[in-house]
Amino acid sequence: MDDINLHYRFLNWRRRIREIREVRAVRYRERLKRMLRDGDILRYHGNSDEVGCFVAARPLSRRNRYFEVTIVDTGVRGMIAVGLVPQLYKLDHQPGWLPHSVAFHADDGKLYNGNTVGQQFGPKCCRGDRVGCGISLDADDGQLTVFFTKNGKEVGSVEIPASPEALYPAVGMHSLGEEVLLDLNAEWGMEEDDGQMIVDSHEEDWGRLHDVKVTGTLLEYVGKGKSIVDVGLAQARRPLNTRFHYYELEITDAGEKCYIALGLARRDYPKNRHPGWSRGSIAYHADDGKLFQGSGVGDAFGPRCFEGDIMGCGIMFPRDFNPDGGASSCAASKCLAIFCLHLGGGWGRGFRGEEGDGELLPESRNIKPGTLKASVFFTRNGKVVGRREVALPVGGFFPTIGMMSTGEKVRVDLHPLSG
Repeated sequence: MDDINLHYRFLNWRRRIREIREVRAVRYRERLKRMLRDGDILRYHGNSDEVGCFVAARPLSRRNRYFEVTIVDTGVRGMIAVGLVPQLYKLDHQPGWLPHSVAFHADDGKLYNGNTVGQQFGPKCCRGDRVGCGISLDADDGQLTVFFTKNGKEVGSVEIPASPEALYPAVGMHSLGEEVLLDLNAEWGMEEDDGQMIVDSHEEDWGRLHDVKVTGTLLEYVGKGKSIVDVGLAQARRPLNTRFHYYELEITDAGEKCYIALGLARRDYPKNRHPGWSRGSIAYHADDGKLFQGSGVGDAFGPRCFEGDIMGCGIMFPRDFNPDGGASSCAASKCLAIFCLHLGGGWGRGFRGEEGDGELLPESRNIKPGTLKASVFFTRNGKVVGRREVALPVGGFFPTIGMMSTGEKVRVDLHPLSG
């Protein structure tokens, strides 16, 4: 009898273990209602009277803190929502409608933060748009910053009371024909601008890399190199400012045609356009020595550059310029004035300058970017090639490098005048 009881106890124990494992497995399964998933494609599978909702298997974390969806089809009404929800969220509600959830809705551009009534937040989204959602790394006092993006540009952010491990990526749909492409492993490269570059970093220096491979300070073109749309673009994470106002590259391999461009561009510059070709950019091109400023037609500017040459680009800001609109510090102003008057005096790796080349622009105290002009200058092997007066875009000018032919490699120093 004891043996029989022991046997049944053993069977019950095994059954209980199996049940626990099944429960744990369910926790890591994605949850869908009135939606179908085919690979990375999510489709609405209801009758438009009921919400379809997808909740990812795993929450966001400090290691994987961002995801994106691309709208393949808006269907009848385009009622697509992207956001974060608790694990056991009710699947017959759009993300953002219930407490402890937040979402950006494509059909009206509103933010829904635990309420069925949304608040105006950003632009509406349509077919082909990429909508992203992520969390910042600095949670404080139980508050977490959730941000949303559209086509790689931040729309806005909101603080909610939550921890990163409690929020799961979610997508909601509510009309026939809606379809999205899901990317749960997307990366968000644009960090909050703290006004200075990271001095000793390499990969972390770059906010955007398209068809460009980075190895330490070496950038290598890895695109097709067959047409003008095969541009490889590298853009620094932070703009030039009064502390880091100059950068350089050395052409270590000219590749097939030395289609290498060095310059400055706005943050949302198109990834398949050489620096200088589109609005909000200016660049010195190595292959023909021309300067391109917001146009596909360049002007004669300086000598051509070849393998081994060092090209540089910098900004001479007005003495009291401050991107935040406040008065700049005395130390920064003094350092900048010395730099402008002497154009470096040999501080940079290849930048020496010439006497008399550094007169300051007229003072423009407390003028914000977008209404202020500054002098952008370019160097070759330590000598100033020339300069142009340009309007500073809102958000500032970001160091931007373009390459376009097979084999091109450059070594970049984003802060040669520091240290």
